[in-house]
This record gives sequence, C-alpha cells and structure tokens, in this order.
Amino acid sequence: MDYKKIISEAINIKGVSAEEIYAALTVPAERRLGDFTLPCFRWAKMLKASPAVIAEGIKAAFISPPFISKTEAVGGYLNFYIDDGHFARGVVEKYFDGSLFGRTDAGRDKNIVIDYSSVNIAKPLHIGHLSTTAIGGALVNIFRHLGYNVTGINHLGDYGTQFGKLIAAYLRIGDEDDVKKRGVQALTEIYREYEKLEQTEPDILTEARTWSAKIERDDPEAVRLFDNFKKITLKEVKSVYKQLGIKFDSYLGESFFARRTGAVVKELMRMGLLEDSDGAKVVRLGEGAQPCLILRSDGASLYATRDLAAAEYRYKKYKFDKCLYVVAYQQNLHFKQFFKVMELMGKPWAADLVHVAFGMVSLEEGTISTREGRVVLLKDVLNSATEKARSLMVERGYTDADIDKVSAEVGTGAVIYSALSSARIKDIQFSYDKVLNFEGETAPYLQYTHARCCSVLKKRGQITNYKLQTTNYEYDVISTEAEKSQPINILLDCENYCTDEESISLLKALDNYAASITEAAAKYEPCVLSKQLIEIAKAYSKFYMENPILKAEPEVRAARLLLTRMTQDILKEGLALLLIKAPEKM
Repeated sequence: MDYKKIISEAINIKGVSAEEIYAALTVPAERRLGDFTLPCFRWAKMLKASPAVIAEGIKAAFISPPFISKTEAVGGYLNFYIDDGHFARGVVEKYFDGSLFGRTDAGRDKNIVIDYSSVNIAKPLHIGHLSTTAIGGALVNIFRHLGYNVTGINHLGDYGTQFGKLIAAYLRIGDEDDVKKRGVQALTEIYREYEKLEQTEPDILTEARTWSAKIERDDPEAVRLFDNFKKITLKEVKSVYKQLGIKFDSYLGESFFARRTGAVVKELMRMGLLEDSDGAKVVRLGEGAQPCLILRSDGASLYATRDLAAAEYRYKKYKFDKCLYVVAYQQNLHFKQFFKVMELMGKPWAADLVHVAFGMVSLEEGTISTREGRVVLLKDVLNSATEKARSLMVERGYTDADIDKVSAEVGTGAVIYSALSSARIKDIQFSYDKVLNFEGETAPYLQYTHARCCSVLKKRGQITNYKLQTTNYEYDVISTEAEKSQPINILLDCENYCTDEESISLLKALDNYAASITEAAAKYEPCVLSKQLIEIAKAYSKFYMENPILKAEPEVRAARLLLTRMTQDILKEGLALLLIKAPEKM
C-alpha cells in the first residue's frame, strides 16, 4: 500500500495539486514526529497565512483514511501517524505477494549494456580492479532483478604497441615452460626485464614496433603468440571472477573495435566534423572545450576512436536503452568528449551513454603500477581475507566440515563489500587492516545476522511453505510435534503481536528494501542497497534482543518467527544482488 499517495490525495489545499503535496510529504528523522510529515512553509505566501495556521486548517479538513491513527499539527508541520497493526499487516502481505522483494516490470523489454572490469591482456587483476568489478557486477544483478535485459561486457585492453613489445620480450628472454607454469606473472616479469634492456639497447624498440605491425597485419606467428597470451590471461582472471561470482556475456576488446574505426572516421569526414590539427585529426566540441583527438598524425586510432566504434556496434547489436561505462573518474574528460562526438554525429541514443565514475584505489605507499611491480593482486586479497575468516571462525568454535566453503564466502564477501559500502565516487586507500576488518558495518555482520535468523528458525522447526489455506491468509506453522498441524492466522497475529517498537522498526527497514533497489539502480549506486541491508540487520538485532521468540506463546512465536524468516529471505537476496553469499551458519 502506498500510504504516501493515499495521504496526499486526501489532503486538500486550494491551488495545490496532489502531485505537489506528494512531493512535499517527507519521512521525519525521528519516529516520534510521525511516519510522514507535511511542511507547510512553502504555501505561506500563496495562502497569506502562517505555516502553523495552514497546518491546523489542513488538519481540520483532512478526512483520515482508516490506517491513520493520529494527525498532529506542530510548528508549521502536519504529522501523520500510521496505525502500527495496519502497517505490520501490510508489510507481511507484501512479503506473501512478493512485492516486498522489489521485483518489478520496470525493465520489461528494455536493454542495458554494462561495460566494467576491463582487464588488460598480460596483466593480472589487482586491487585497482575491485571497484569497477564489484560496482559493475552489482549493477548487473540489480538491473536484472528489476526485469531489464542486461549484457555484461569486459572490454579487454588488447590493443597497442605494448603487445609488440611483449612478443619481442617473450622471444628474447621468455621461457615457454615458465610462462605455462606461472602465467601472467611470468609475462609481467619478462615485460619489465625487456623495458630495462631499452635503457642500454635503444635499438631494441625496433623489433617491438615490428611485432606490433605484424599483429595489425594478422601475421600468423604474431597472432598465434598474442592469442596465447590472451588465453593465459583469461584463464587466470576468470578464476578470480568465478571466486567473485561474476560471468561476462562478452569479452570483445579494443583489437576487435580497432578494425571497425574506419567506418566511424569516414562518417565523421562525410559530416564535416573531422578537422586537421598539426597533422592529427580532431573533432571540435565547441568554444572553450578541448577538441577530441580521433587520429594521430601517423593515422593510428586512439581510445576515443575505438570507443566510438564500440558504441556503434553495441547499439546495433543490443539496441540498448542505456549503456553504462563503469570506469574511474580519471577518465571523465575522455567520456565527456566521446559522448559529445556521438551527439554531434546525430546519434539519438547518445544521451543514453552513461559514465558511472568511481574513485581511485591507491596503496598506502603510492599509486598502483603493475609494470613497476607496485601492486596488490586481487586474488591475494581474496585469499588473505578467506584465511582470516577461517581463523576467526575457528576461534569462535566453528568445527563443521564446510568451514573452507564458508570462510571463502565470508572472506570474499568482506572484500566485495569494502567497494560497495560507500558512495562510488569516493577515493579509497587500500589497506589490509581496513578491508579485513570483520567488525562494524561489514559483510560479515550482515552474513552473521542471516546465519542467526537461520539458527532461530532451525531450532524451532521453521515456518515452512506458507501454503495458503483460506482467503483469510491462514498458514501452517510448524513448531513442536504437538503443534505441527495447528492453523494460525499469521496476518492477524502480526497485526496483534508485532506492534512493539522493535518489531515496527524491523518491518519499516524491510519495507524500505524494495525502494533501496530502485534507488540504487536510478543512481547507479549499489551502496544504497548495502546501507539498507545494514539498517535491516541492525533492526533485527534489536528485535532479537528485546523480543523472546522461541519461548513465546504459539501465536506470538509464530508472528516473530515470520519476521525472522522475512529478514532471512531479504538479507539472502540482498546480499546476492551485491555478489555476496549468505552462509546458514557462522
């Protein structure tokens, strides 16, 4: 039930629409001030009355819907209080009809392309890839949850002169057996060694350029070697993606689109948008704006050229309604220019290109540089977190045979959540102590709350199946053998027994879950969802501490078990949207 909509339609202010009233209604910071409040200050000038007088007048004329328990005018505000029993019953109804989970048809027949992670060939996934991978993966899940057709793309960095250098390095100082054994690590090391040789053998760059040219000409040997480097890289990074629970629908990268830049350049020339600039080709973007470089003076394409070709290809293939680029804010200018060129080319879908920027990740000792060896590998972070989770679980007496599986879920969840717990634009200075902190508002806290719910339900046999018996919402509640077949009206019990402060706070947190998913999608901010899950976990902890569950009378126990089951289900699903597993025991 949309309480806010019903309240706004029941309020009558001369000259003010229900839509304007709906927008003005807010949720007070403190519950003692009501469930909704209407500030009346904005209409004082129009109505030629003080806000306090306006609030009293609205209250006098207000025909209260049945779910309103009290209306109160205080200091220019009109506060509305929803009957707790009615609210409790409404949230439980949402749980049973599925609307509590936030699944909608908003994305029906709509396509979203999400470009994220973007691994570079012959380089490992490092901690700098965490934000784009976690944010992009979470957005894929969130939009799919809302019914969109989502295509996840890993735009490979597989084009450029550095790959000619890599082939030359491999042939000169590489060891085939070592590369087979150590993969990307070995490739990175020989690349660094080769760069050292450049300092004493300047002519060495000639062979690197020769191999770069051979790659572009599809020379069989160059292609064979480079394809092998790709296979080695993808094998390694896919193992990390598997650990993170991520699968991509496409791995087409820069080399694929470099071959399609010719058509884009021709179109720009035909439209008169391409201009000479010291031998290079640029597109002017307007007065005061830095032009977008399309071709270098030697005719080579650039990132912008290849992204233009990629956007054209993606629109033709996927007919996207939105194409998101989850890339660090350091590339703000690049995307601003690239999007503007698409607009100047008259592409009607140019406005649907979105740069989902995020903050940079640095190390305590400085910026990340794979080639210089200053890097923390993502797989090492995940493995370290898993080991710490395992040791903590052992300390707490966890002895189950599945400890390796659960510790991996907890450790990996902690790392992922570190990238999703705050606004994405925030810079992060990575430290093991911070990421591996299992206290406070963290994934392990959410997972532990879920496990606690599972434990409560398991001890009392759970409320299972919820098979609808009558139109009065009667459900079988399994507790003890003596009560095994006792029919209990769950909705009525929740209306009667879930009206204490802790129960209502929990129900409100659960009720806000669906809206948090919608908001996370609208803002491209998974942290909106992660923060709501924390609110749910906090509310359940208070509910659990203040309300005896297993020792309560049957009807009360049934109602509280149901709230526990609702919390378990929402936490499990919400964590899954954030790429995090929900163990049943911790």
